[in-house]
Formats: sequence, structure tokens, C-alpha cells
Amino acid sequence: MAQKKKSSGSGLMSSAGLMTYYDADKKAIHVQPKTVFIFGAICGIVILAFSAGFGLWP
Repeated sequence: MAQKKKSSGSGLMSSAGLMTYYDADKKAIHVQPKTVFIFGAICGIVILAFSAGFGLWP
């Protein structure tokens, strides 16, 4: 019977890449989607307020 050869480097390389991904993820800035939505809404309201304040509102 033919036996499949396992490459010894593939498991190590894939786990090393996975660890690198998680290490990079821990260092990243985490922002909740709700925060992004609220920030966008506030920016929109401020822009509308400035438009109305400077007479650019129709």
C-alpha cells in the first residue's frame, strides 16, 4: 500500500502564520461597529448644522 508522506514544514508554517495573524490582531485598534455608526451620524449632523448656520441650507 502506498503511504502518504506528510511534509514536516507545512503544519509548522501554517501554525506560525496563524500565530502571526493573532499577534497582529492583538495590537490593532478595536472599534465596535456601533461606535463607527454613531461617529458617522454625529459628523453628518454637524455638517448639516454648519450648512444651516452659514446659510447654505435651501
